[in-house]
Amino acid sequence: MRKPFVAGNWKMHGSKASILTLVSDLNSKIAEIGDVDVAICPPAIYIDYVNRVLAGNRIAVGAQNMAEEANQGAFTGEQSVAMLKDMDCNYVILGHSERRALYGETDSQIATKVDVALKAGVTPILCVGETLEERESGVMESVIATQLDAVLDVVGIESFDKVVIAYEPVWAIGTGKTASPQQAQEVHAFIRGKLSGLNADVASKVVIQYGGSVKPDNAVELFGQPDIDGGLIGGASLNANDFIAICKAAG
Repeated sequence: MRKPFVAGNWKMHGSKASILTLVSDLNSKIAEIGDVDVAICPPAIYIDYVNRVLAGNRIAVGAQNMAEEANQGAFTGEQSVAMLKDMDCNYVILGHSERRALYGETDSQIATKVDVALKAGVTPILCVGETLEERESGVMESVIATQLDAVLDVVGIESFDKVVIAYEPVWAIGTGKTASPQQAQEVHAFIRGKLSGLNADVASKVVIQYGGSVKPDNAVELFGQPDIDGGLIGGASLNANDFIAICKAAG
């Protein structure tokens, strides 16, 4: 039985004051949720601060990105996986559609990052998903398969027992639009089926999150689908009440 996992992607939001308020609220409410893994992924500059204001170990901390290079060096503006580990990061989001679209990250670069994270013992949250044009033109499955194949070719199917996958339809991220539970389930089942063709045991255990305008009022139905194992939450993770409600729905 897969344990649900909900992660909050704060994107480029936050200040010390707002984070103190948000994390204090999360500290006071986290006991309300059930048997769900929970993580929050602040901007890199606030990772240490978040760890210092979190109470206990009920909520893990992750990063939103990292360098392809495994070692420290002359890479201005980057942070290495060793730095993330030094700051007690358990997770790192890789391949988010915003990184792909706005910063030109390729499937090959993302695959390298996944490999580097795995070798360092940091769990990658690998994002895959299609644009609206790709969905409507009937190439959605091939797009997602290509994104997955790039990583599979580098790390192999056996490594996916240490990878979290987040399916995020690009057209539903920050738009207020959400894939219907049935649409989301179809893609999650496709992803699990593709992995199952390589190793059924690994595929049955892989946590596949849904991301894309998840809110308390749609979380229960989304997370009730057989292949949806929680969510990668954007805007709603910046509100403690909403985020806790979504975590409860996952449990």
